[in-house]
Amino acid sequence: MAAACFLAGCSRPEPPPSGNAIHEIQPAFATERVSDDPDDPAIWVNPAGRAQSRIIATNKAKKPTGAVVMYDLDGKAIHTVAGVDRPNNVDVAYGLPLAGRATDIAVAAERHANRLRVFAISPSGLTDVTGATSVFAAPMGIALFRRPADGVLFAIVSRKSGPSGSYLWQYRLEDDGSGKVRAVKVREFGTFSGKGEIEAVAVDAELGFVYYADEDFGIRKYHADPDHADAAKELPSFGTGGFHGNREGIAIYAKPGGTGYIVCSDQIPGNSQYRIYRREANSELVKVVRGGADSTDGLEAISTPLGPKFPKGMLVTMNSSGKNFLVFDWASLGLP
Repeated sequence: MAAACFLAGCSRPEPPPSGNAIHEIQPAFATERVSDDPDDPAIWVNPAGRAQSRIIATNKAKKPTGAVVMYDLDGKAIHTVAGVDRPNNVDVAYGLPLAGRATDIAVAAERHANRLRVFAISPSGLTDVTGATSVFAAPMGIALFRRPADGVLFAIVSRKSGPSGSYLWQYRLEDDGSGKVRAVKVREFGTFSGKGEIEAVAVDAELGFVYYADEDFGIRKYHADPDHADAAKELPSFGTGGFHGNREGIAIYAKPGGTGYIVCSDQIPGNSQYRIYRREANSELVKVVRGGADSTDGLEAISTPLGPKFPKGMLVTMNSSGKNFLVFDWASLGLP
């Protein structure tokens, strides 16, 4: 029994949500298309005006057309950084000290270059601040984690293939002394079922957990702090049933008091579904929604109000056939 529990990540059975119905939602808008293959979005909140916040997303192609694209909240592409060599996932963080200034950054996993690509964020665009950021071969997923105790910033990175127990690596991100970002490896972790791959990673910084999608098994969970006493211990997994496609993008919708939701995309051709679990410790499945996106890979959610069109934040999902991203008002999901 102990061995079986270890291999399954001590997973819980997944009862269906009440009512069993799939909730249909309609996007507020679709972003402009990318040239090749959209993969993953992130959301940057503009401190000078939330309605002027930005969506930052990847065009997953080899260079020269591989790119990181910045959109406004009408879906217009306002800046494109081309020449990124097959970027998969991207995430954002706030206030990393660079050249003596607190700098908001976007970090993408640059798969063909075996490194992280780092950009300083402004409302008008992205500036490359990549230093020594080499990682393992074929990085794909990334989540950024600022440790509340001391403000140290980490990147947790997944890859195309790797061994169980050390599938993910964690890096400290810091100024290299010249205003560029370097990555310093601090740990290896991560159970893997051996089926499919692990791409999507998300961090709940407030509660201190990292979640990742073992795509043919379920959603696994660890402590995000590499110095936690139980950092090497896998916590109970969930999301092990009910999926029709691969488990792909993961996002945290954080509400006060440790409440909120964890969203995971079910990658279904034509009309992907999004399975929504409680953020609280029991990780109960509470709702399944869909909004017409094709074969959704990456997604992002945010609870911060972003102007009058998004008073409860938003959900952004990759739409494969449209070569774009669909943006939903979170209020349309009908969740408290």
